Amino acid sequence: MKIVTTGPENRDFIALVRHLDADLAVRDGEEHAFYARYNKTNGIEQVVMAYTGNKPLACGAIKAYAPGIAEIKRMYTAPESRGKGIASLVLRELERRAAALSYTKCILETGKKQPEAIRLYEKNGYRIIPNYGPYKGVENSLCFEKLLKP
Repeated sequence: MKIVTTGPENRDFIALVRHLDADLAVRDGEEHAFYARYNKTNGIEQVVMAYTGNKPLACGAIKAYAPGIAEIKRMYTAPESRGKGIASLVLRELERRAAALSYTKCILETGKKQPEAIRLYEKNGYRIIPNYGPYKGVENSLCFEKLLKP
C-alpha cells in the first residue's frame, strides 16, 4: 500500500468522493441537502489517497478553516478496505501535512449516523467539542478537534 498527497482534481479522489456522497445521502436522509452544501471540494488544500497498486482505497483532505486551524474533509474508505487501519493512516498523514503547513489544530464534523467515523476519530485522539460554524445547533452533527504536534 502507498500513501499519496495530491489535489482535489485527482480523478481517484473525485470517484471516491462520489461513493462517499452516495453513502451519506442514504445515512443523512432528509438532512443530506444541508450537509452537502458544506462538503464541496472547493478550497481543499491537499488530498491524501491510499492505494494498493493503482486501486484507490481511501481518501481525506484538509482545508483552511481559520488561522492555525485546518478542517479535515471528505474522509472515505471503500467498503472492502475498511477495518484494516487504512483510514487511520490517511488521517495521520493529513495531520502531518497540516502541521507542515503551520496549522496547530485540526477540526472536523461528522454525523451521529456515522458510528465508524466517530470511532475512528476517537481512536486517533480527537475529542468532542461544541459544534462550530454551520453545524452549531445541528442535532445530528458531532464536532471534534485535535491539537497537532509541531
